[in-house]
Amino acid sequence: MIPDDLLYTRTHEWVLVEDGTVTIGITQFAQEQLGDITYVELPEPGDVINTGEEMGTVESVKAASELYAPVTGEVIETNTELETAPELVNEAPYGEGWLIKVRPAEDIDPEELLSPAEYHELLDTQAH
Repeated sequence: MIPDDLLYTRTHEWVLVEDGTVTIGITQFAQEQLGDITYVELPEPGDVINTGEEMGTVESVKAASELYAPVTGEVIETNTELETAPELVNEAPYGEGWLIKVRPAEDIDPEELLSPAEYHELLDTQAH
């Protein structure tokens, strides 16, 4: 399942741009690869994240995986539900399992992110 209203990264984060705020999460594919998520480490509100740099970690029963910032900006909210219920990332990666909200430092350049169709192609090439 790849929602049409989101943009994606090659490292399997998704981006929703809405009213000057960017919501970031990990994709259905990413959470499936990780397995049961047991812990999520996220930046704090007020932290600045930079495109392509590490912004946190997701740990599962299988492995730990870094999260990479798809945009540059200031973190304005983290999903505090994940502190006690990290499994929300598995259950609803595009909904209640979102990770952080960011006030972007600049306009989001869709050219730097993947469209739903491009992300689908990426998954197809990784599957083979």
